[in-house]
Amino acid sequence: MKKSLIIIDVQNDYFEQGKMELYQPQKALEKILKLREHFRQQQLPVFYIQHVNIRKNATFFLPESHGVALHPQLLPFASQNEFIILKNHPNSFWQTDLHQQLQQQSIQQLVICGMMTHMCIDSTTRCAAELGYHPILIADGCTTRDQEFNGTLTKASDVQNSFLAALTAFAKV
Repeated sequence: MKKSLIIIDVQNDYFEQGKMELYQPQKALEKILKLREHFRQQQLPVFYIQHVNIRKNATFFLPESHGVALHPQLLPFASQNEFIILKNHPNSFWQTDLHQQLQQQSIQQLVICGMMTHMCIDSTTRCAAELGYHPILIADGCTTRDQEFNGTLTKASDVQNSFLAALTAFAKV
């Protein structure tokens, strides 16, 4: 089964001094870099998903900003097996050519990692399963942030665990 690594939204705004800092993003990045090295050694494709926020009142991932750029530790790219997919929505497949590019390369399974577990990781993983990609989600290769609802704060670690638990219905986690 031919695999591809999907690295979602590892962008400057999610790191220290970014506009939407996540919980321990550097720790997730270290795991992502190890995964990427494995895929490079196996000469398997790596797709970098880059979110560009075009919503009217967007506060992060603004076009042409420092925050929208992929994290510098991801650079440089290997030339022939690494690709960037730009997206404007949480689901990396929605209104992008990701599915078509995966099909062109006969990819059957996706290994998914990146940022934010409760948003883009969740929607992309679910869609990958629905499209038949048999996703593997790397639990320590993604992260999230604290969330608030009805005046109650949920810590990032609890958000992470809850979403990973729910995603076991769609992926091997």
